[in-house]
Amino acid sequence: MGTKVEKLKINFKTLEEFKKFKEYGIQELSMLEDLEANMVDNDNESPFYGIYFGDKLVARMSLYQIDAKFDRYFYPPQNYLELWKLEVLPDYQEKGFGKQLVEFAKNFGLPIKANPRMQSRGFWEKIGFSNVDYEMDRDRGENPLVWYPEGVEAQQH
Repeated sequence: MGTKVEKLKINFKTLEEFKKFKEYGIQELSMLEDLEANMVDNDNESPFYGIYFGDKLVARMSLYQIDAKFDRYFYPPQNYLELWKLEVLPDYQEKGFGKQLVEFAKNFGLPIKANPRMQSRGFWEKIGFSNVDYEMDRDRGENPLVWYPEGVEAQQH
């Protein structure tokens, strides 16, 4: 494919690219305010990863590592990744970019929890994610999907 996943720098160029995505929201706006307040260095720790096609950001996701002490999904309890805002621009969908981002996340070897939009569940299931048994207290209205690396299974409550 010739594309690679890269950690996105938190800078004005990246934020301009983010405005092209539907899910552009509060998180990016607060990053923009931080940038405007003190023009943060390019190497500031970014949770965002993306794929450029030429010089255009066409796919992105945010990945957060959650500490094991907060793990209510996986057994044995451990650090895991929470994947948010997986999004591919409309003209670049169905070309493998979303799958490439998720495969990149899987390569960390940690379990992954994702909060997909309802119409994207088929995509997630096709790449190995499964439903969790919904628990009101834990899931708070989300319908998370999870991916288990080898040797990891669902927590029994």
